[in-house]
Amino acid sequence: MSRLLSLLALLASLLALSAPAGAAPSGSPMRPEEAFVLSAQALDPQTVEVTVKIASDYYLYADKFRFRADPDTVSFGTPQRPPGHVKNDEFFGRVETYRKEVKLLLPVTAPDGVTKFRLLGAVQGCWDGGICYPPNEQTADIDLMAKPVKTGGSFLDGLLSRDDRSAPGATGIAGDESGRIAGLLRDASGPLVLLSFFGFGLLLAFTPCMFPMIPILSGIIVGHGHNISRGRAFMLSLVYVLGMAVTYAAAGVAAGLSGTMLSAALQNAWVLGSFALVFVLLSLSMFGFYELQLPSALQSRLSSTASHQQGGHLGGVAVMGVLSALIVGPCVAAPLAGALLYIAQTGNAALGGAALFAMALGMGAPLLAVGVAARSVLPRAGAWMEGVKKAFGVMLLAVAVWLLTPVVPPLLPMLAWAALLVFSGIFLHAIDPLPPQAKGWQRFWKGVGVVLLIGGAAMLVGALAGSRDPLQPLAVLHTGTAGANANAAEAPRFEKVSSVAELDARLTSTDRPVMLDFYADWCVSCKEMERFTFTDPKIAARMGRMLLLKADVTANNDDDKALLKRFNLFGPPGTIFFDRNGKERNDLRVVGFLEAGPFGEVLDRALR
Repeated sequence: MSRLLSLLALLASLLALSAPAGAAPSGSPMRPEEAFVLSAQALDPQTVEVTVKIASDYYLYADKFRFRADPDTVSFGTPQRPPGHVKNDEFFGRVETYRKEVKLLLPVTAPDGVTKFRLLGAVQGCWDGGICYPPNEQTADIDLMAKPVKTGGSFLDGLLSRDDRSAPGATGIAGDESGRIAGLLRDASGPLVLLSFFGFGLLLAFTPCMFPMIPILSGIIVGHGHNISRGRAFMLSLVYVLGMAVTYAAAGVAAGLSGTMLSAALQNAWVLGSFALVFVLLSLSMFGFYELQLPSALQSRLSSTASHQQGGHLGGVAVMGVLSALIVGPCVAAPLAGALLYIAQTGNAALGGAALFAMALGMGAPLLAVGVAARSVLPRAGAWMEGVKKAFGVMLLAVAVWLLTPVVPPLLPMLAWAALLVFSGIFLHAIDPLPPQAKGWQRFWKGVGVVLLIGGAAMLVGALAGSRDPLQPLAVLHTGTAGANANAAEAPRFEKVSSVAELDARLTSTDRPVMLDFYADWCVSCKEMERFTFTDPKIAARMGRMLLLKADVTANNDDDKALLKRFNLFGPPGTIFFDRNGKERNDLRVVGFLEAGPFGEVLDRALR
């Protein structure tokens, strides 16, 4: 074998000398064992971490890794590897490649009593100078009981007395986005972790789950009246965001340690109805039906204390931030799932909690700007101020309807939206005649009122005709029952699975790739996936070639929790893929909302 490799290296050198100037990197090609250096260590008795150091100007093929053990009684599962760089290779076509370094997690199954063995790993790659090597096999001695050597520092290491990688269950981080984020927590430095999660939070701030918090915070600022200063508005906004951030961190740590999301338990009609009632009461006060204030005796008792708190009512604002985090924004996204996965697998609640706190601050940063902006748009006392308060009262009513939508019959939200639009149009004088000398703004707001009135009437007619889609209320009138049935036939059809046993039974009987979608009625991102991604014609065509399963975890019962735990998920949305043999494709799972284009790329890989 060594003679063959030497001959290949000599041949490569000759080819390099004959290559045109500038067509290849300078120097001679290295021996394959020098260009690709393999090492391995056991992370725990069930997992080996394989590391390959790749020399500069060299790359490895992602699909050419091969592993075996000596003795052969030790076996390996499917390696879990990160996504590589896609390259149009002259030898193999479109392939994934790695440069500099790659780490793989290799599941191990060893007989009782066997703790030491030799791993033989084969890799294959190329030199940028135009030379490709045959598979090169290298060896590493593995001791499953040895403590792993830590290869990267992490934030708050000084607070921990143990190596996070040796924690029970510290393996199995999938190759999907949430798994890579969990790997970031495990390997990166503290400042990079916090900065990255703050950036994740900024991106999540513009998702539908966060939108209802804007009128909530704005309503709090406007409710204090036009005399509120910009500094006081900022303080109220900061307290709201801090309450939200502390709740995200605490609830996230609890979810990571327990494996269940606290917010999922709160998504029921009683809790959401109570919270919606709070928003209704707040909105009615903005319409001038009554004033929300403390009893006079309590006001006098707290007057001296309140005079020293320029922010005022900070406790109530903080409570509103806590409730908003738990009830208004329960959707799971990849950064949140990655942090929870890291906490669950390592028990490192300190780093996980710090990352979640930074993420929540990122989510709340735009809210600070919204809070200050809400103060800046407040006019002097008078008719304008009353109009602004009523506008935010309408927004709070909209949040109340939005909260109740997942837990009440679909007809009720349609009627509520229709009523909200109609009454808003009436308050904007949609049906009142304008005086001849009406100014431009009066005509503008009357026009807005007319549009709202027509929209509300259309929604009311659509709801009574059988439509349950607020965005297309009259579609049912021109498509008819036959058209609706035709559209339903074209949409991807899912089979429901309600337990792990049902899922396993379907996986063992399939001869097609399988897609398992986790869904809940209260999950906004789940409905985004159904409405905007799954209904795309190209996506639906690809999904039609797969066995489609759906796990509805709305009830959050024991079977639902078991299904989520099976795949290290903490809540929906989540999409899991399996091959034709029913084996999970760890590198393809999707957590959170994904648009049709990127989701189509995932489906293409799943169908290969």
